[in-house]
Amino acid sequence: MTQGRLIAVVGPSGVGKDSVMAGIHGALPKVHLVRRVITRARDAGGEDYDAVSVAEFQAMVRSGSFAVHWQAHGLCYGVPIKVHSELKKGTDCLVNFSRKALTEAAGIFPRLIVLNITAKAETLALRLVARGRESDANISKRLAQAEKPLPEGLEVIELSNDGLLEETVARAATLLQPASV
Repeated sequence: MTQGRLIAVVGPSGVGKDSVMAGIHGALPKVHLVRRVITRARDAGGEDYDAVSVAEFQAMVRSGSFAVHWQAHGLCYGVPIKVHSELKKGTDCLVNFSRKALTEAAGIFPRLIVLNITAKAETLALRLVARGRESDANISKRLAQAEKPLPEGLEVIELSNDGLLEETVARAATLLQPASV
């Protein structure tokens, strides 16, 4: 059996990663949505995640609970080690990822694919303001980071999310559809 692909979804804050991922899962229900562990308050909204304290997160790192972990925007993020079980079963796994953790992930996951979601700066700004999680200063910082390049040598699928979500999801599902189906 062929190992599943880890599909690392990246893109700037406000690009709609969580919405696109939910849509992909709806269109391709055999794709497993990976639930991350984050040092964010439980009621902060956004994706479905396991909220832990920094101390709990650090203990999880020490115990080997994560396949990969990183820090970004003052928070800690971890992909649970159990993702390897899904991949070994041949299941494609979709996970919200950080651009800065991709190089490490490429060494861990042999079938890593990066789904790089993009949107115009105006679109990003409107979405960040609408979600109401960040201050104006933090929004400015996030917008300044939006154009960061991806590491070299990765298999990358580019996907614009400036239009209707349904259209973006349909394009993504077509691009990610396993060749064996």
